[in-house]
Amino acid sequence: MSEYVVEMRGISKSFGEVRAVREGEFTLKKGEIHSLIGENGAGKSTMMKLLYGMYPIDSGEFIIKGERITKLDPGTAIARGIGMVHQEFMLVNELTVLENVILGFEPKKGITIDFDKARKEVRHYIDQYNMEIQLDKKVSQISVGEAQRVEIIKTLMRGADIIILDEPTAVLTPQETKKLFEILFNLKKEGKSLVFISHKLNEVMEISDRISVMRQGTYMGTVNKEETTPLDLTKKMIGREVFLNIDKSYGKAGEKILEVQDVWVPSQKESSKIRGMSLHVNEGEIVGIAGIDGNGQSELIEAITGLRRVEKGKILLNGVDITNRSPRKVRDAGLAHIPEDRNKRGLNRDMSIEDNLIAVEIDKGVYTKGAFMNRAAQDQYAQEMTEQFDIRPADYHLPTSSLSGGNAQKVVVAREVSMNKKLLVASQPTRGVDIGAIESIRNTLEQAKKKGAGVLLVSAELEEIISLSDRIIVIHEGKITGEMEASEANENNLGLLMMGGEKAGQNAAAQTDEIRKEGDEA
Repeated sequence: MSEYVVEMRGISKSFGEVRAVREGEFTLKKGEIHSLIGENGAGKSTMMKLLYGMYPIDSGEFIIKGERITKLDPGTAIARGIGMVHQEFMLVNELTVLENVILGFEPKKGITIDFDKARKEVRHYIDQYNMEIQLDKKVSQISVGEAQRVEIIKTLMRGADIIILDEPTAVLTPQETKKLFEILFNLKKEGKSLVFISHKLNEVMEISDRISVMRQGTYMGTVNKEETTPLDLTKKMIGREVFLNIDKSYGKAGEKILEVQDVWVPSQKESSKIRGMSLHVNEGEIVGIAGIDGNGQSELIEAITGLRRVEKGKILLNGVDITNRSPRKVRDAGLAHIPEDRNKRGLNRDMSIEDNLIAVEIDKGVYTKGAFMNRAAQDQYAQEMTEQFDIRPADYHLPTSSLSGGNAQKVVVAREVSMNKKLLVASQPTRGVDIGAIESIRNTLEQAKKKGAGVLLVSAELEEIISLSDRIIVIHEGKITGEMEASEANENNLGLLMMGGEKAGQNAAAQTDEIRKEGDEA
């Protein structure tokens, strides 16, 4: 009997002229965590979606628990114990969390849904894994991180013993990631087999038993974790070394571009309400906002960009009051915005790559000829952006829905940065992108700063905040708990402030020492 619960042999898949997977190979043992890594567009997610039956294969075969299969659909995959937690959430925004979790698997009482039984079953998983989700909220009302936890519980409830996780930590804080890993290790102990797709090599090295690499749709090999290093994996993925430590420029910051003055912003969650917040961003500097997800980062960014109303206080951009102006008028005042959720607010996935690239400046004269569109100018610009930002595949006439998550993010970054606005608001700019794209996006933000733009950066990655920022502001439950130069920051003192560790009159180092002392005494 085979040692594998899954074998994928000679798998090929094309979408039109694009060959997404070429003779792909993948195996999974019972009770192991096997990571699948590669650049955006390398075919990782496609490979696993084929295993989940979302697409038919062009050629090849599956052997699942000893049974040879040439055709799969999601229903058949689920029946064979395969579950998938998708990178792009498969949730219905206008249904509640509880309704989403049980959708298609509703327990019945006669002809009606037995919601009491459903709640009890879901609560079991919430309590078992400390997931902290709000069952009665609509999905449209919860945070990105909470939506990810809903997806995980939804998959676990279906009893899968082969679980595919596509970038599961992309939307999680470090604390949530640690908790998720505890869950995955427990699942492994119970004999479940896990496929872990990630761009984060430190996570891959922590969580994996074996690691497989894909590059441009081609299988590059499988190694045991103990037999490899992050550098070796990077070279297999990209074919070269990658440098994430940005060559940060230092210079005197210019005039104030953004001023947030005693701003109060409402939220449906008490911990996310902004309460009397004041901050500023100068020309030629990057200001990082650090905080645990759900503590007001989204509300602050939405208030600045015109997506959420301000109750009181003022927001000034280049000295102009933009408080409660429409997003379009805020853009016209000099703001560019990389939103935290590219699908909800950054892209129209039914439109082409080209149309998304020019969407916010479609009415500019360069793209029109009288009452007609200037397609030649649009094509030229789209080609330049596709090449400059390495968007794959490079056919800018393709619908954006055909792109991997990371390449879709590159479309948003290319559009927003190329407008050369005075203020760039970047919210989770590298979420869900591969290590090569992270390097590119970080350098892009640094270049925007060098050109004189002010950058307001929100990121769940503390390493990213520290490496890119000139100043760092920490928020907790809608208030600023600390501010420091990036040179003074580390994960320890930032983490304490993120948990509400502010004490009046003390700097971050003093707070760290005192809280450590209190912990020792306890």
